[in-house]
This record gives sequence, structure tokens and C-alpha cells, in this order.
Amino acid sequence: MKNVLTIAASDSSGGSGIQADIKTFCAHGIYGMSVITAVTAQDTEGIISVQKIDSTIIKQQIDAIFLDIKVNAVKIGMLFDMETISIIAERLRYYKPRIIVLDPVIFSKDGFEILNLDAINLLEKELFPLATIVTPNVHEAELLAKIEIKTPDDIIKACKIIKKYGSEYVLIKCGNIEFEPVDVLYDGENFYRYESMRINTKNTHGSGSTLSAAIAANLAVSNDVKQAVSLSKKYISGAIQKSFELGKGRGPVNHFYKFFQK
Repeated sequence: MKNVLTIAASDSSGGSGIQADIKTFCAHGIYGMSVITAVTAQDTEGIISVQKIDSTIIKQQIDAIFLDIKVNAVKIGMLFDMETISIIAERLRYYKPRIIVLDPVIFSKDGFEILNLDAINLLEKELFPLATIVTPNVHEAELLAKIEIKTPDDIIKACKIIKKYGSEYVLIKCGNIEFEPVDVLYDGENFYRYESMRINTKNTHGSGSTLSAAIAANLAVSNDVKQAVSLSKKYISGAIQKSFELGKGRGPVNHFYKFFQK
């Protein structure tokens, strides 16, 4: 069995963050481990408040994992502030995990600001060069590339700009855009497009966390990034199709839909 570590925030509603990542790992037959960077009070309608975890505890969580258990891949989600980014980058440079999937969480779906401009700049400088793949959505890609994305050509332009920050691959997720939802993967030379149908549902809570966690799980098994993205796209599409009503807002995707087909 492969082991994958998620470094992210806790979601009290269970739909995104650490909880979504662990569920995704389990659904892929992966043993999941976690480093919690912040605790959120949130529900299906959005984030109410956030309490960051002390950087010393974050460091000790990382050390506890790497000194005891083989880590086949790392997924990084919500990091909250510059101090958290710095300590995680320092520890990952020290341990040198083979695979790092970075989901640059800047805003929540309800518009709650996760990272300010200074933290975004530090994220680009410290963590992007360590990443196997970064997975921004369109709004995050606009902030990272410092351009507006209105057309498919803008996606290509944004990929090229973000790639200069140092990751091996860039995947821009286009599910929340007006034109056709075609995610674009860029390796510095070639572009790969992943078409998917638009699913008519509001229940997409945790979809971004789930996709990046699935990519980490698939990369832990295989080094082929293009195949890992393809398999993960199929998984998240199914999870959204089989999503369910929960709470008053956006319900969660269904991480275990394959096990409950009937």
C-alpha cells in the first residue's frame, strides 16, 4: 500500500480540506496521513472563522510523519499565512519527497480570503519550485498570473506565466468558467486538454481538494502525470455526478460513489 500525506486545513463540515483528502485517499486504496495547518469553522454555506495552528506544531507533525513512515507523495492545500508557508517549504526541502501536488488555495468558494498578496508571492517563491504539479482554478490562476482569463487563449497564457514559478507541471481547472470546461495541463512544452461535461448541480463542496488529492494518490502509484490527471478527472466527475444534498448550501461531492453504485 502507498502512503500519501496531506498538508491542509480541517473542514468541520467534512466536505473539503483534510477530511476530503483522507476520504479521497481511502477511495483510491491509499493510506492517508495528515498535517493540519489550520482549523476552520465552516459549513456548506461557507467559512465562518479560521484558527491557524502554531508553526512549531506544524513542523513537529511533518517530522513525526517523515521520521517514521515512508511518504510516497504529498498533497498541499490551505496554508493560511506566510509563517506556515515558510516552515512547510523548509521541511519539504529537508525531506525531499518525490511527489508534491500543490493546490494553491487562495479563496474559498464563498469568497473567504485565505491568502493575502504577500503570502501568494511567498507561495510562488518557496513552494512552486518544489511542486511536481500545481492545480489552481481559474480565479486562482488569474491572481497567480496577474491576468484576466476570459478565453481559452488566456488559459494558455496563464499556464506559461505560472510555469515560470518553477513547478514541473501546471494544471488550470476550468470547471467554474463560462466557456467549455476543459482543464489544461502544461509541462513547459506541450499542452494537454481534458474535456469534461458540465454537471448541473450546486453540490461541489470540496471538488478542488478532492481533485488534487486524487492526483496525489494516482501519482503515488504511477509517475505518469498525464495519466494521473486523466484518472483523477474521471474520479471527480463521478463524485460530482453522485454528489448529494447536505446542509443549506453547497453539498459535498461523493468520495465513495464507486462503492455505492446500487
